[in-house]
Amino acid sequence: MAAPTPEPPALPALHASHAGLWLASPDGDAQEIGKGQAINACADTPVLMLNAPLVAARLGYPDLSGLDLLELYAFLHPARFCVPTPKGLAAALDIEPPEDDAATPLFLRDALAAMLAVCARDDWEERHGAWSTLQSLARARWPWAQVLAPFVAKPERAERWLFSTLPEWEETPERPQPAQVSIGEEEVRGQLARLTGEGAEQREGQRAYAAQVAQIFAPRESRGRPHLLLAQAGTGIGKTLGYLSPASLWAEKAQGTLWVSTYTKNLQRQLRRESRRAWPEKRADGSAPVVVRKGRENYLCLLNLEDAMQGGFAGRGAILAHLVSRWAQYSRDGDMIGGDLPGWLGTLFPRRGIKALTDQRGECVYAGCPHYRKCFIERAARTSAQADLVIANHALVMINAARGRHHGHPPTRLIFDEGHHVFDAADSTFAAALTGQEAIELRRWIIGPERNTRGRRRGLAARLADVASYDDAGGEAVEAAIEAAHALPADGWLGRIAEGAPSGPLEELLAQVRATVFARDESGGQEAGYGIETEIADPPGPLVDAAQAAQGALADLRKPLLKLGQRLEAVLEDAPDWLDSQGRARIEGARHSLAWRVDLVSAWEALLGRVGGPTDPDFVDWLAVDRFEARDYDIGLHRRWLDPMKPFAKVVLEPSHGVMLTSATLADRAADGEIDWARAIASSGAEHIGLQPRLTSQPSPFDYASKAEVLIVTDIKRGDLAGLAGAYARLIEASGGGTLGLFTAIKRLRAVHARIADRLARGRLPLFAQHVDPIDTGTLTDIFGDDPRASLLGTDALRDGIDVPGESLRSVVLEAVPWPRPTILHRARRAAFAEDGGGGAYDDRIIRARLAQAFGRLIRSREDSGHFVVLSAAFPSRLLSAFPQGTPIHRVTLDEAVSRLAAGPPAGQGSETAAAFDMPAG
Repeated sequence: MAAPTPEPPALPALHASHAGLWLASPDGDAQEIGKGQAINACADTPVLMLNAPLVAARLGYPDLSGLDLLELYAFLHPARFCVPTPKGLAAALDIEPPEDDAATPLFLRDALAAMLAVCARDDWEERHGAWSTLQSLARARWPWAQVLAPFVAKPERAERWLFSTLPEWEETPERPQPAQVSIGEEEVRGQLARLTGEGAEQREGQRAYAAQVAQIFAPRESRGRPHLLLAQAGTGIGKTLGYLSPASLWAEKAQGTLWVSTYTKNLQRQLRRESRRAWPEKRADGSAPVVVRKGRENYLCLLNLEDAMQGGFAGRGAILAHLVSRWAQYSRDGDMIGGDLPGWLGTLFPRRGIKALTDQRGECVYAGCPHYRKCFIERAARTSAQADLVIANHALVMINAARGRHHGHPPTRLIFDEGHHVFDAADSTFAAALTGQEAIELRRWIIGPERNTRGRRRGLAARLADVASYDDAGGEAVEAAIEAAHALPADGWLGRIAEGAPSGPLEELLAQVRATVFARDESGGQEAGYGIETEIADPPGPLVDAAQAAQGALADLRKPLLKLGQRLEAVLEDAPDWLDSQGRARIEGARHSLAWRVDLVSAWEALLGRVGGPTDPDFVDWLAVDRFEARDYDIGLHRRWLDPMKPFAKVVLEPSHGVMLTSATLADRAADGEIDWARAIASSGAEHIGLQPRLTSQPSPFDYASKAEVLIVTDIKRGDLAGLAGAYARLIEASGGGTLGLFTAIKRLRAVHARIADRLARGRLPLFAQHVDPIDTGTLTDIFGDDPRASLLGTDALRDGIDVPGESLRSVVLEAVPWPRPTILHRARRAAFAEDGGGGAYDDRIIRARLAQAFGRLIRSREDSGHFVVLSAAFPSRLLSAFPQGTPIHRVTLDEAVSRLAAGPPAGQGSETAAAFDMPAG
C-alpha cells in the first residue's frame, strides 16, 4: 500500500507589483502591507514568492531571500517553457490564474500545492535524477530542499549520475560534396504547396519569391562568383517557407547541406518550427536532418559543470550548478542561451551566472576532456556536418568562414535571413580591439587563473602537459609563451591605472590611451552613456613610445605561440605510440585555438603600428574609454574596416556557390515610391568581387491603409522628460496596455519607467522594462506577449528582434527619431559613403531602415492592427518613406493621439500617407 501523500506546508506568501505589496499569512487571506512589513516578514520566516530578484527590486531590498517558486519549477520541469508570471505559471501547471494582485499570494500557495503534487504522480516525466539532485541541493542548503524532502521518494534503484546518462556522439564519415542539380519552377511551386498544406491560401508573392530563391541552387558558372540574390519580402509574404521549399528540394536531390543564418534567436526558434514541415524530426537512421548551431559560448560545458558541482561554485552558485545539471539531463541540445534552458534561470542567480558554465574563454581541452564523447558542442558540430539544414547565426557563419573551421566540406549554399543585419554582423566579426578586457582574457588562456581557484587547472601548461613532456621544443615554446604573457594586463589592472601605477608594457599603453582620451575629450563631461573616444591622430609622444613597447611585447608573445603551433603539427605528423585518436583530436583542437589567437595578436600588432605611423584608408582606428555611470570598465584601441563587406566578400561570398540575403527591410524606398537598391547592393559585398546580384522584391500583402496608422505627435518638446513620461503614460492608458515603447537612450528609458510604472499599475496595466527589471530580454518579451494588458519599454534589441502578433502588441511608441550615434566610426563612413557631399542621405537611409524595422513590430499577421506613434515635433517628411506605401500618417497633438488610441483600431486614410511624403512638415 502506497504511503499517503503529505499535506503541503503552510507558508506565508508575498506578491509585489508596482501597484503595491500583498502578504498572505500561512492560513489566512492576503493583506496589503508596506515595504518595511514585507522585508520583516521575509526575515522572520521562509516566504513564498515568484521571481525573487524582481520582488527584491520592487522592494528596494537587494538582499531579499525566500522560497522562489521559479526555482522549484526549474527543479521539477527543468527543460520546459514557463512564462515567469502568475498567469504564465498557472498556464504551465494547468490551474486557475489569480484575478488580480490581491489574489496572487493565495494563488502562490495553490501553485505550491500543484507542484508538490507532481512529485507523487506516476507520469512525472523528469523523475529520474530528482532524488539524487535533491540530496546535493540539501547539502548546498537550498531553501526548497526541506520542503521537497517528504514529497520526493527515494527510488528503489540507485539513480545514475548525470554524466553517465548523457548519450555519446558517434564518428561519422565525411558527407560527399553535393551533386550539381537544377530545380525547376514547377517543382518549387509543388513543394511550396505541400509545405503550406492542403487548403492553405495561395499567396502569389510567396510563389514568385520561392521561384527566385531556387536560382541560388543552380550550378555555379565560374570560380569565385556565386549566384547572389538580394530578396526583399514584405511582412506576411511567408518568406521562411518560401525559401525552405527550394532548399528542401535541393537538399534531397543534391544530398547537400544548406546553412540558414539569422540575427536573432527568436527567428532561429521560428525556423526550427517551420522546418518540421519539410523535414522529419529524425531520419530512419536516427540522425537529425535539421540542426540549430551556435557558437561554443552558447552551450553548456560539461567539464565546467562538473567543476562547479564539485566545489568550484559556492553558496547560491552551487544551487545553480545542480539545477543546471537537472536541465542537462533533459535538454534537447545543451543550448543555454536561447535554447530550452529557461531564460529566467540565470537571472535568479546573478552573482554566479549561466555564462560561467559555458566555454566563454576558449579553454576547451577537446579530447582531453573526460566528457568529450558526450559534449554538446562536439555533438552539434558533428550533427551539422550530416544535416540537410543548419540554422546558425550571422556571427558564427562569418567566424567559421574566416577561420576555416568546418567539419567536412564548408557550406556552399547560404541564406542570410534578416539580411539587413549582415553589414553590422560583418562589422563586429572582422573588427580588432586591443582592450584591457580582451588582453586579460588572452593572459588567462595562456597562464591560467592566478588567484586561488577551486576546480581544474587551466592554462597552456595544464592543457598540453603530455605534449610538452614528450617534445622538448614544444615544452620550451609553452614556457616562453607563459613568460611573454606576463606582459599582458593582470587582475586589478583598472585600479592600478586609476592610481597611476600601471604594471608592464600593455598596462602602460592602456594608461597612455586613457590619458590621451581624457585630454582630448570634447563632451564637456556629458558622455551620453557611451563612454569617451578620440581619433588616433597626432598622438602624443608618450602614447607612441608606449605603443612601440607594447608592440614589441606582443611580438615576443606571438613567436612562441607560432612555434608551439608548429611543434603540435610535427607531433601529429610523427605521432608517438601513445597518441590515440582522442589525443590527435585534442592536439588538432589546440592547434586551431592557437591559430586564431596568433591571428588576434597579429591584428593587435598591426593596430599598434598605426599609432604614430601611416594611416590605412581601408580602416578606421580610434582610442576609447568605456564608461558606465562615471566609472571606467574598459580601455583600449579599436580598428574597424571602413567597409566590412570587403572581407565578407572575400571569406564568405567567394568560396560559396549560392548566397541569398533576404529581409522585409533589405532595400530603401526612394522619394518617388520606387525601390532603391543602392544601400542593399553596397551592403552585400557584391561590388568587391565584381558581381552583379539578382534583385527581387515582393510587397507585403497586408492592408496597411486600413490596419495601421502613423501618428507624429507635434507638441512634446525635446528634452522635456516630464512631458515625455506623461505622454507614454497617457498613450499606454489609452490603448489599455499592449504597447511597445522604444527608446534611443537607456537613461531616458529608466527615467520614464520610474515616473510612470506605479501610475500604470494602479490601473492594472503592468509595465516592464529592459535595463530596469532583473529579467533577460527574451523572458521580458515572453511576459509581454503573454499579457495583453502589459507594456514593455526597451531599446535596439526590441526594435529588431521580437515577434509578438495579436492583441499583445497594439501600439508602438517611439521616443524620438533614431538618429545614428555621432561616433568616430559613423563620421568616417558618413564621409566615405555620402552621396550628397554632406552625408545627409547616408544618415537618412540608416534612419529609414530603423523606422521600418520598428514599424515592422506592429503588424505581424493579417488580423493585426494598431498605431505607430513617434514623439517628435520635428519629424522630417523625407523619412516618411520608411513606412509601407499607403499607410495613413497624421501629424497630431498628444491629446488627439490619445483619442485615436482610445478609439481602438485605426481606419481610413490620413492627412499624409507613406506615398505622399514630399509634403512639408507641420
